[in-house]
Amino acid sequence: MIYADNAATTKMSDAAVAAMLPYLKEYYGNPSSLYMFGQKAKEAIEEARATVAACIGAEPREIIFTSGGSEADNQAIRSAAMRGKTAGKRHIISDTIEHHAVLHTLRQLEKEGFEVTYLPAHENGIVHVDELEAAIRDDTCLVTIMYANNEIGTIQPIREIAAICKSRSVMFHTDAVQAVGHTPLNVKDDGVDMLSASAHKFHGPKGVGFLYAKRGVRLFNLIEGGAQERGLRAGTENVAGIVAMAAALKEATDHLNDNAAKLTKLRDRLIAGLSGIPHAALNGDANQRLPGNVSFCFEGIEGESLLLLLDDKGVCASSGSACTSGSLDPSHVLLAIGRVHDVAHGSLRLTLGEDATEADVDYIIAAVKDVVEHLRGFSPVWRDLCAGKAKFIL
Repeated sequence: MIYADNAATTKMSDAAVAAMLPYLKEYYGNPSSLYMFGQKAKEAIEEARATVAACIGAEPREIIFTSGGSEADNQAIRSAAMRGKTAGKRHIISDTIEHHAVLHTLRQLEKEGFEVTYLPAHENGIVHVDELEAAIRDDTCLVTIMYANNEIGTIQPIREIAAICKSRSVMFHTDAVQAVGHTPLNVKDDGVDMLSASAHKFHGPKGVGFLYAKRGVRLFNLIEGGAQERGLRAGTENVAGIVAMAAALKEATDHLNDNAAKLTKLRDRLIAGLSGIPHAALNGDANQRLPGNVSFCFEGIEGESLLLLLDDKGVCASSGSACTSGSLDPSHVLLAIGRVHDVAHGSLRLTLGEDATEADVDYIIAAVKDVVEHLRGFSPVWRDLCAGKAKFIL
């Protein structure tokens, strides 16, 4: 089996598993307890907080542990919105290719009286900073733009966006779930005010993540009921998950440059191979993208059939976000960058892991070519295209 869906989730690293086990079986005390057994768990949380902070260039007190990226996104966006509301500012700026954790939160805020401007991401999936700057108003309380897209892998000009927001005294949040541990990132150098991350995207466990909130940023609670996380996130801490996340992130950042160089080479090899398929197109920018991300559309086929037949050939892939895999609608990301419905339905996302090889990539290329040719062989849409009854788009 070749696993090529690392954007959906990653295998836990040996370092993460080793770090996690003692806090499941030996040091399982409640961190809020005053006796030594509980305080051992509390110490582990604080050590993990310091490790996570160091990996992204933050201070330990700026890290809030959450259940994952979606919760972190929600807390960041709602905190900025409530702070803006208090100051009479109800305008938010985002873009059309955000993860649904961001988009659905914004839609709910619209129902609560906020106005949201959604910037286009254009054909290459990248927001134009001049359009962002022009959209900022006196009543803008937040800009939230993802660091790297979960479907097409494009990396946004985060530092430029942050600089514009700072010059206009507007809070800036970035969903960095796909970026943390995979691309060079430093919250101070980047200039972000808030950042969301999820452990299972960088070889940590599922169900744990963190929110970075710059010192001085006031957060509002999503969950009430306890004094954990300095009163900002109630609930007994997932000690084992937090410790494992810190171990996974340190390992990922320690080897980031080598891993990125390897994956970029494999990514480009995969893109070159799939580009040889007639009437196929790469989604997103060819260069300004995550090292392991390859997203393609193939005209004349359905993505669901493509995935099932690839699975039969031992290749695990996806058509887009794992969070919307049960939907029959085409990807909102692909539609936003200009893919028409029929083409967007024929999408394939391949996201490589650090253990991928050139042999794996070559096998994937051959498998995709075989499956696409097979599906087109009995597709009425493809027959109409070849007969000139319909026009090719790609």
